[in-house]
Amino acid sequence: MTSDSPEPQTRTGQGFVYAPPPDPPVILHHDHEILVVDKQSGLLSVPGRGEDKADCLISRLRGAFPTVLLVHRLDLDTSGVMVFALTPHAQRHLSKQFEERRTKKTYLARVAGRVTENTGTVDLPLTVDWPNRPRQKVDFDSGRPATTDWRVVRASDDETRIRLMPLTGRSHQLRVHMAETGHPILGDPLYATGAASGYPRLMLHAESLRFKHPETGVQMTFSAKAPF
Repeated sequence: MTSDSPEPQTRTGQGFVYAPPPDPPVILHHDHEILVVDKQSGLLSVPGRGEDKADCLISRLRGAFPTVLLVHRLDLDTSGVMVFALTPHAQRHLSKQFEERRTKKTYLARVAGRVTENTGTVDLPLTVDWPNRPRQKVDFDSGRPATTDWRVVRASDDETRIRLMPLTGRSHQLRVHMAETGHPILGDPLYATGAASGYPRLMLHAESLRFKHPETGVQMTFSAKAPF
């Protein structure tokens, strides 16, 4: 098993109470090898620390798919497309695709302010901000390379809807990169401040995921519309 985006699965801080949405998982596709799901924001991908964080996407899926195996993760606050394996062979095959960056991921986000350029790339190395975990930070000396391509969908004076295409899979990569450009993702509990933080959820959604089927080798793309 691997995680192409090994983001910390829980948030810390006074006042945070894990209250996952009660809705059942939305199944986008399943066959004898893979299971593709649209994860809700506010739901852990895997169990967190403590009994109060046992409820998570993979545990909810096990009722109907008892052989389900983790391949990658989405952060607690991020919604969107995830693929799970249903056999050890599929898990190995899919994990290798993520490790070798042969998958293609596209995210949709709403960010603060008007982004004036139409397209661009953020190339800033990242590392954990140990005194302030689970926050990550830019570190040119010891950070791991992190690159994100982006393309504006539409913009107003107050916010921009933007597509984000990560070329690497670092912890909180999209969130830190957008914050570093001066356009934090709206509703981000860790990196947005002031009015940008006052939203009911993180406005980040894994819109599409492309990979090769572990048995047939056919290139497959799955998409889920952003709920914002």
